[in-house]
Amino acid sequence: PLRKIKEFIMKTYGLLLLAASASAFQTTSTNNARTGPLRMAADAPISPNAAIKVAANGMSLLKPIFSAEASLQAAVLGALAKVDPDEVKATIEFEKKTNGVLIYTYGLSPFSSEALSILDKSGYPYKNIELGAEWFLLGGEESQTRVELGKAGNFGTSLPKIFIGGECIGGCAELVNLVEEGKLDEAMKKAKVSKKGAAANKPNFLSSMFS
Repeated sequence: PLRKIKEFIMKTYGLLLLAASASAFQTTSTNNARTGPLRMAADAPISPNAAIKVAANGMSLLKPIFSAEASLQAAVLGALAKVDPDEVKATIEFEKKTNGVLIYTYGLSPFSSEALSILDKSGYPYKNIELGAEWFLLGGEESQTRVELGKAGNFGTSLPKIFIGGECIGGCAELVNLVEEGKLDEAMKKAKVSKKGAAANKPNFLSSMFS
């Protein structure tokens, strides 16, 4: 039964990744001026990759299966590596407290790539922690980290996992929703996260008097 479940997960996940990756490739090939699936320039409309958004929303249907698989993977690999779950949890809490915007990703995931592209174009600073190339290539500590991240909100164990002001907002689909609803800046402001270079561009009162 476990083998069949894993085969089902791999096939379904593979189809979602294939659809998302194909769409991303087509988008960047047909418009060389774009450097990613989403443009955040002030004079350009926000245009998320529709296929990746649909695929990301589809991932939510697999949450129960992924959660069960993640727990089993963490239990087996964590035991072999003698991973302390409390230490993993403490590390996550430290990263959340010391980074206004924090994102956990997979290196080969188009959903992670889309989320990183959005954050890059948004102009807000963030820290990216790449757990591994993909979930099935994680080690013991990374597998346990994945399980702990899954406890933040009702977003399952899939990555990316994004925190703004220490609060988990979800993954790629939820980040796209924030952008489309015009609420990303609001969330950043509430978390007291400023855009890169905001302090340097802020006018100095004394210098303006003598200019």
